[in-house]
Amino acid sequence: MKSIQPYFNTVNSALYADKNRWETTQIGRGIETHAEDSFPDLKFTEIAIFNVPEYEGSKNSSSEVSCKIRELFYSFHYENLPRIADLGVFQLMPTRKESFKILQIVCQELLHNGTIPFIIGGGHDLSYAIYKAYAVLDKFINLTVVDSKFDIGLEGDKLASYSYLGKMISHKPNHLFHYANLGYQSYFVSSIAIDMLQAMNFDTIRLGELKANFNEVEPIMRNTDFLSFDISAIQHAYAGANVYASPNGLSGGQACKVMRYAGVSDKISAVGLFEYNQDLDGDNQTAYLIAEMLWYFVDGYKIRKNELNPNIKDCAKYTVAFEDGKNEIVFYKSQSSGRWWMQVPFRKEGVEDLQNYYVACSYRDYEIANQGEVPERWLKTLNKFL
Repeated sequence: MKSIQPYFNTVNSALYADKNRWETTQIGRGIETHAEDSFPDLKFTEIAIFNVPEYEGSKNSSSEVSCKIRELFYSFHYENLPRIADLGVFQLMPTRKESFKILQIVCQELLHNGTIPFIIGGGHDLSYAIYKAYAVLDKFINLTVVDSKFDIGLEGDKLASYSYLGKMISHKPNHLFHYANLGYQSYFVSSIAIDMLQAMNFDTIRLGELKANFNEVEPIMRNTDFLSFDISAIQHAYAGANVYASPNGLSGGQACKVMRYAGVSDKISAVGLFEYNQDLDGDNQTAYLIAEMLWYFVDGYKIRKNELNPNIKDCAKYTVAFEDGKNEIVFYKSQSSGRWWMQVPFRKEGVEDLQNYYVACSYRDYEIANQGEVPERWLKTLNKFL
């Protein structure tokens, strides 16, 4: 792994370097911290946390490069902590283009090392640099975004928090296999944008629908590589330190539940929490919530099951045949975890036999199939291979 130390500034040594100031069960005692001349050894690091104070493409900003979230997270208790490193503060380059390029390289190296980059932003358009890290590694990704808007922008718009998704969609060669939006609010988006995303076999889940079927977040996270969370998706009452905050959105508890589902997912390999504005966080309530969201991600990560795809030997197999007698969908349910998958057959160029792609699903999909309907999740996945 190439050294990424030159791209980071140390955290406040007075606060974080002295491990003895923390109790034995506090995260501050167990986490590896970039302080003074000590940079974490990333060889076996599982999660690497750092903040990126880059806001040029956003209406949010922060006069502080230090992050209050860090101090709060360190103070939380967690026994048997996984190998977590705090890389410190990402060092911005002389130009925005250079900053995005270096962030891409940092994420590239971490992903290649099998380490989860956990980024605290910064503008939501930082997601584009993380996407490009996957692209350089030639990985096709499933992106899930928690946001009240879609951030597609218009053709010709510069890269910004309101347009980064459009840049991903138009990027050549394209490495975006799937996109899912969780929690959009109808009055913030156009029907044209919804229709366009649906036509691309992407998922758009309105806030009300999300709250009514919250358990469906679990299979969505199991199908996700990169989770990008804009805190403007959270109600202002819980996360007011954001110029885009509005009265409606997820509650603080629901935001934490999303993060725990993300932590449990064996597929998620990068996470970003964006649009935190420390200058607007006078009472530190938003910082508290984001620190708690990070804690819930770690808590979920600790119980990962190594079930990226179903272990056929450990699964019960259910075949649902349709009335036409020609079509069927095969489901698998893990005997140990209770998780569900659907088998989606497809043809691979140059290979004679049918291949199978396994998409995480829920018992609800199985019920839909038993009612004679094709689950939307299965159909959208199949359409991507046609």
